[in-house]
Amino acid sequence: MNSNNQALLVTSLLSPATIKPNLSIAGKQAHRAALIVLLFIISMMLTPWGVVHAGATTPVVTTPVKWHPGHYYSLMDHGKNASWYLSMVYKELKATPALRGVHIRYSWAELETSEGVYNFSAIAKRLSEVSAIDKRLIIMLELKSFDPLDEFVPDYIKTSAYEGGIFEYENHNSTPNSNGGKNIKLWNPLVRDRLVALIRALGNRFNSNPYFEGIGLTETSMAIPVVPLTSTQINGYYDNIIELQQQMRKHFPNTVTFQFTNYPRPILESFIGSLNAMGAGLGGPDTFLEEPGLLFPNNPKGVYNYYPQLSGIVPLAPSVMSGNYKNTRVDGTGYQPTVAELLTFARDTLKANYIFWMRNPDYSPKVLELLNMRNQKITPSGGLDPTCPSVYSSCIN
Repeated sequence: MNSNNQALLVTSLLSPATIKPNLSIAGKQAHRAALIVLLFIISMMLTPWGVVHAGATTPVVTTPVKWHPGHYYSLMDHGKNASWYLSMVYKELKATPALRGVHIRYSWAELETSEGVYNFSAIAKRLSEVSAIDKRLIIMLELKSFDPLDEFVPDYIKTSAYEGGIFEYENHNSTPNSNGGKNIKLWNPLVRDRLVALIRALGNRFNSNPYFEGIGLTETSMAIPVVPLTSTQINGYYDNIIELQQQMRKHFPNTVTFQFTNYPRPILESFIGSLNAMGAGLGGPDTFLEEPGLLFPNNPKGVYNYYPQLSGIVPLAPSVMSGNYKNTRVDGTGYQPTVAELLTFARDTLKANYIFWMRNPDYSPKVLELLNMRNQKITPSGGLDPTCPSVYSSCIN
């Protein structure tokens, strides 16, 4: 479609004859939602589709990207599909303007019931519910389980064709060689390709929805495998995380994509550089105010050192998990921070565009109290940096 035809389309769609006056309250809300969708579609039509590679501060994403930075609730796994839990969440969202939406984790097994058979009904339902109250959805694909009994990959991935699909890692709080959880054998190209197929299917379904804000992958730390891995396997694992991120940028061209990144420190400079080069955001599974490995200032640097360097360039999205409310260090040798301290660190030190707050009932009242203070209510981003990242050619607000 050429520029003249595009201009005519925009004029006709938004002409007074198209926009009806004297709507009821419900009609106005529906009309407003329809206009948001319409404007989103038009903006995509007016901007060339595609991704090109360029320097760190030059736009590498040439499509308009949905951009609604701010505070998001991370839902606890037991409640993400429970009506009693969700009714409380939505009540709190409506009462807290600074909360822009929800962040929900999904396992591979939840989304692909058998090979090539996808079930996105839970995502679609949450998306419908949050959009009805003008909030947004961000999802996380889990590549790692912290429960050794969790069946988090489809059964067909556990077959010999995929090397069994998963490997177990040690429980650092217990005896050596005891199982702490499971991780995906991502070095296997067949495993990678099935995840690519899942990402493609998700992108086809949700990229164009204006309330589907973002998608990310869980933390990079592999922990300590019960059965030691070869260097080829380890390198292949991280190479294929980068490949999955490239595929997310391809299949979610209008959506924020990000990678939770923490360890291992020796790979971070090149790994984060690769994320930056494709326009993927940097996120994290924890906000620990005093964790030495995350703050380490010398080479190889801890991941927190990279956040301020990338401020204004890529999306920055740390999260506050249950353990972060309890202590400033992962081993419990620090102190219990206030919610205000966590916000200050994520906002001012990590330069966050998004913060994902775990809705832990022991701490969520304090989070809500803080987010309803004036400093978080005066801007749509809740006081966080709303700057459109320079890797994006444009943002849709």
